[in-house]
Amino acid sequence: MSASEAVEGDERRRDAERTKSELLAVATEEFARRGLSGARVDEIAARTRTTKRMIYYYYGGKEQLYTAVLEKAYGEIRAAEQAVDVTHMDPVAAIRQLAELTFDHHEAHPSFVRLVSIENTHDAVHIARSPTLSNLAAPALDVIGQILDAGRASGVFTGDADALDVHMLISSFCIFRIANRHTFGALFGRDLADPALRGHYRAMVGDLVVAYLTSGARARPPGPAGG
Repeated sequence: MSASEAVEGDERRRDAERTKSELLAVATEEFARRGLSGARVDEIAARTRTTKRMIYYYYGGKEQLYTAVLEKAYGEIRAAEQAVDVTHMDPVAAIRQLAELTFDHHEAHPSFVRLVSIENTHDAVHIARSPTLSNLAAPALDVIGQILDAGRASGVFTGDADALDVHMLISSFCIFRIANRHTFGALFGRDLADPALRGHYRAMVGDLVVAYLTSGARARPPGPAGG
């Protein structure tokens, strides 16, 4: 292969990556706005510098493109979580930072919250079928687990907390604030995304998880309630 052919090959690969990146960005907006059933590949193609034929060439079909969008969306939040310095940070500061990071990410990416809601209406079948998404569960819990281990070792986390419960606590607060903003506002007259309340809610999610971990109460293990 000549030098010019190598350069041309590299440029084609860069063009393909740019095209796929643009496709995923536009597809994310389209699926988040219209759902899997309502989204149209023709519309996605029209908003990008490619064709419907090329979308099918890259991804195979609309459902595969939708799955790729989910993989990208979940991959971004998992990558952000991995950036938390759990090794050198105080456990309380680390878990608060993780909670606030999730808060910030969900606020900045409302399309992610909508995609989560949409995938739940499909019983998470696309997540279940994706090896990439299945492999993203462990990293989320590993970060929390490291923080919990450090907190218990230092004596600051006194409850018998479960990493998945902590993940659920953080996610539920942050997703509710974005997903239910309009219904909550219509019912109670408060806009959960009001910039004036942002600092209050951002601190609140950190306070909740820290209080749960430092309360000393033993968490009930998952399973049927006793009595």
